[in-house]
Amino acid sequence: MDISVNMKRRNLLKVIVLGDSGVGKTSLMNQYVYNKFSQQYKATIGADFVTKELQMDDKLVTLQIWDTAGQERFQSLGSAFYRGADCCVLVYDVNVQKTFESLQNWREEFLKQADPGEHEACPFVLLGNKIDTDGGSSRVVPQKKALEWCAYRGNIPYFETSAKEDCNIDEAFLCVAEIALKNEHKDIYYQPQGISETVSEVEQRGGCAC
Repeated sequence: MDISVNMKRRNLLKVIVLGDSGVGKTSLMNQYVYNKFSQQYKATIGADFVTKELQMDDKLVTLQIWDTAGQERFQSLGSAFYRGADCCVLVYDVNVQKTFESLQNWREEFLKQADPGEHEACPFVLLGNKIDTDGGSSRVVPQKKALEWCAYRGNIPYFETSAKEDCNIDEAFLCVAEIALKNEHKDIYYQPQGISETVSEVEQRGGCAC
């Protein structure tokens, strides 16, 4: 394929991942990009991002996935981190009620920080994580409740995931890529000093029925 043609079709999509501390945001990203999972918990400080490339039809799509800290003192990272996002992924732990109750606050935080006029345009995807915990016996947030939450907010796509078991992660992020591509804003994003891009990898994928 002609390299110049390929570059013209390259799309850089910015995805923001939000949710309470400990819900598994970093683990989901590491499993998706590196196929790795660690039992050790290390809190994210501020924000960082990883990238992954997908071949979608005739387009080479690069997902720039931002991992943001869930601690309250880092909640307001500034509009530069949110601006230009093509999709926002909200994550909660199906075993911890509080993380589900916090979703609306995270959604509002994103809408507040996003560019004026973009509030209605930027799509969301909801992930209910850690469905593997205790074989599912520790679950406190029913799937029905999550689906109702999504339906009330414009039928947000919903996936139940496990970073530990690598369950439904590829499907979820492929859906993210599909709807982010439809909502694409621009090709160049602000990168704060001190935050470097990690090595991306190429994955051949097809369409997604979101």
